[in-house]
Amino acid sequence: MPEPQQSARSSPPADRVVTVLDFLARHPEQRFGLSELARRTGLSKSTCLGIATTLTDAGYLLRDDPDKTYRLGPGLISLGRAAQQSLRVGPGAREQLLRLSEDFATSAALSAVVDDRITVLELVAAPNAHLGVQAGQSYPFAPPVGLMFVLWDDHALRDWLARQPTIPLRSESERLERVVAECRADGYLVERLTPGGQRLYALMAGLSSDLPDELRALLGELVSDIGERVYLRGEGGSRGRHDISVISAPVYDDQQRQVMVVSLHAERALTDTEITRWARGLLRTADALTAQLGGTKPKPLLGSAP
Repeated sequence: MPEPQQSARSSPPADRVVTVLDFLARHPEQRFGLSELARRTGLSKSTCLGIATTLTDAGYLLRDDPDKTYRLGPGLISLGRAAQQSLRVGPGAREQLLRLSEDFATSAALSAVVDDRITVLELVAAPNAHLGVQAGQSYPFAPPVGLMFVLWDDHALRDWLARQPTIPLRSESERLERVVAECRADGYLVERLTPGGQRLYALMAGLSSDLPDELRALLGELVSDIGERVYLRGEGGSRGRHDISVISAPVYDDQQRQVMVVSLHAERALTDTEITRWARGLLRTADALTAQLGGTKPKPLLGSAP
């Protein structure tokens, strides 16, 4: 009789450890006593005590003796660095993001599709930024989320469009074709800041790609078309200001395959001139990250920002 697939098995004790770590990771600046930790995670106090004691002994949590509270510990730093290295995010990548963030006084991020989910690999947040996203956070990789990861490759774009959408969508192929053509010509994507787009990412963070029908319907009210949040030149007049959420550009490997996306989180109104200036700085960073990987741009996309 064949052995059951290991990947199909689940370990409740391990799940509870993950629950505690995930909760503390969502509140990195706070400390929690056992009673509150148990209440907030839905675990028993005795279970939380056993998990917290083990993780503290390993250095993954710190226990503050005076008030008997717990917070994330230094042992997680080495784990995070090892994870980043395995995903080809070295110290040089963070230095590039830091420089980009400082140049434009805003937040910068590096993301990739990992195990069929969009994952934030590195994030440099601007002071007082409230992005609703953090390093390690993941999202379902299916329309309408993930366009920036497939815009630059016909095969990847077709595969992505063939996926089961996370929410109901209407098809407007003419606009999508324009989005693809213009973004490829420019080498970057500009996403508008809309209430629906903000709520979409906030609601989908950490969710499975297999969403309940009720949630699909709710999300469908926020975003109904692929590319509808993309800002294209000439839309809204050249002299006005445009509410911009994110400007993103691809990073390539030595096979000329897009492997990551680097993004500037604008979260403000920008003129066309400002959008162009931000995009040029972003493209310089994308080119530097591509070079760090020993990568090259596909021929139709050759050429760095001036």
